[in-house]
Amino acid sequence: MLRFLWRATRGYRLRPWRSPYLRWRIETYWGTPAEEISFGGFWRFMWRERRELMRFLEWAGRMR
Repeated sequence: MLRFLWRATRGYRLRPWRSPYLRWRIETYWGTPAEEISFGGFWRFMWRERRELMRFLEWAGRMR
């Protein structure tokens, strides 16, 4: 689980809302254009979808 997070935020660990990969994933899941995802929008999404994100991270951990 943590391995996925570490790899997904590579180069953007202190500012994950700028990660092109995470922005792309949010865009495909949420529908918001990636260039419109801001600091606040990123954290709102993370808080609102925290249960689904935990399920995804658990799944990603099992796939490894």
